[in-house]
Amino acid sequence: MSEIVPPEVRPKPAVPAKPSHVAPPSSVPFVPSPQGTGGEGQGSGRGSALFGYIGIDTIIEQMRKKTMKTGFDFNIMVVGQSGLGKSTLVNTLFKSQVSRRSTSWSRDEKIPKTVEIKSVSHVIEEGGVKMKLTVIDTPGFGDQINNENCWEPISKYINEQYEKFLKEEVNIARKKRIPDTRVHCCLYFISPTGHSLRQLDIEFMKHLSRVVNIIPVIAKSDTLTLDEKTEFKQKVRKELEACGIECYPQKEFDEDMEDKSDNDKIREAMPFAVVGSDKEYQANAKRILGRKTPWGVVEVENPNHCEFSLLRDFMIRSHLQDLKEVTHNIHYETYRAKRLNDNGGLHPISSSGQDTQESNL
Repeated sequence: MSEIVPPEVRPKPAVPAKPSHVAPPSSVPFVPSPQGTGGEGQGSGRGSALFGYIGIDTIIEQMRKKTMKTGFDFNIMVVGQSGLGKSTLVNTLFKSQVSRRSTSWSRDEKIPKTVEIKSVSHVIEEGGVKMKLTVIDTPGFGDQINNENCWEPISKYINEQYEKFLKEEVNIARKKRIPDTRVHCCLYFISPTGHSLRQLDIEFMKHLSRVVNIIPVIAKSDTLTLDEKTEFKQKVRKELEACGIECYPQKEFDEDMEDKSDNDKIREAMPFAVVGSDKEYQANAKRILGRKTPWGVVEVENPNHCEFSLLRDFMIRSHLQDLKEVTHNIHYETYRAKRLNDNGGLHPISSSGQDTQESNL
């Protein structure tokens, strides 16, 4: 009779130590939420506490490293009449010469008969993060005697970028990373008249707010007194509401109460009364960006002087990623759904009818 050999006892695997660069976990163990309904052949639906560190929280660091390597795109459009300081404000926002200076014209040059679209791209880097910034200017907008439908070239350009992205997306052998030329943000410059919006302002924002994120700003607000500025902002908000124009961030896109609370503060501050300047002056024993007047220096980044810092913090430091996501998930998806639906549910991949017919099979 053969001798019974007891089963081999294997030691329990050691729990890996947590990397030193990761913050300590909470004292409360993670319990997965129930997935099933219980019963035969299914999970009990009750999660179990983790016995040690796994490393799920490192996904944020992984995403950060990948973004640091690849960088990202941000495309901003500036729209408004000539002389409102569009190029200067963009240069002030990014503290570099990123906007076209050649889009303005001298007395000897002819004013464009139609709205032109001109863009310039730069790669800027800060803290190891690379961003390809594209500034799209629209010289000629609002500068004609008859400005009827002058927003149509701008709307056409925006939709052309959606179409370009869609064609790349539906290709069989598409690129690993599709170049993104879609307009993520449109800064609309309102003339500081102190009275009310022009009909051109209303028509532009009414048509374009459906296809792009519009952020209205009152240009050269240092030409208004504090009381005039406050009154003008209130008038603009009332007119936008009366015309049913929703600027970014739209109320319907607030994801939770925290978002709603933050975005309500932004909506109450719109339109931002801004001053742009790329010149430095000495004030209070430090160098500051500002505009020099006979009465003193208007400090661009001083919230008591203008709302430039509010615009910058909102557009770049807190909502830049959201601007990109709303562009992709809302505006682009709306265009994509309409485009594919108009085409019978499938976008043509090639120009030949035979290939299109085969792709529909």
